[in-house]
Amino acid sequence: MHPAHVIYALDLFGVGVFAVSGALAAGRKRMDIFGVVVLGLVTALGGGTLRDVLLDSGPVFWIENPVYLLVAAGFSLLTFFAVRIITAHRKGLFISDAFGLAIFTALGTSTALITTESNSVAMVMGVMTGTAGGMMRDVLCAEVPLVLRREIYATAALCGAFVYVLLNGLGVQATPCIIFSTIITLTIRLAAIHWGFALPIFQAADMDNSD
Repeated sequence: MHPAHVIYALDLFGVGVFAVSGALAAGRKRMDIFGVVVLGLVTALGGGTLRDVLLDSGPVFWIENPVYLLVAAGFSLLTFFAVRIITAHRKGLFISDAFGLAIFTALGTSTALITTESNSVAMVMGVMTGTAGGMMRDVLCAEVPLVLRREIYATAALCGAFVYVLLNGLGVQATPCIIFSTIITLTIRLAAIHWGFALPIFQAADMDNSD
């Protein structure tokens, strides 16, 4: 299979699993079918949209290719009907989100590196692409975004983005870079979900006690 086809397939898969996580989040908030589709679309397309706008790299990806929009809407609807038959565990939301995070971080880093040729900008854009859709989803659900909690989330994306630019700097082709970056981010995130790994929290002393 041509590398471009592999990347395109991964991109569509990332859109699909992120749409599933958005739809599951909507289900937890007891939204109707319209709310499920909207939240699925926002989660699946939000990060890539923000990336394309900031990079000014041309038309936003889902406007240039409406297949992304159809895939996101389709997976959202599929999730809506599936969970009415099969009970979805809360962990399913986190797992589908982890796959979306990993794929979009790698693809976002790749896109930004091609556009800017800056490793630091590419890493920032990669993390943003992977996390922004989930942030929008959580905000719309009136919850603290995962990226702002003590869970290892953005840190996993940052590690994946770093692996991408490191391999790219060593002359590795784009497809292996994307695959290895995705594996690193996904492994770290799934390990954090399974074993409850978390970053230290900032806990300041009570200001009232200083008087």
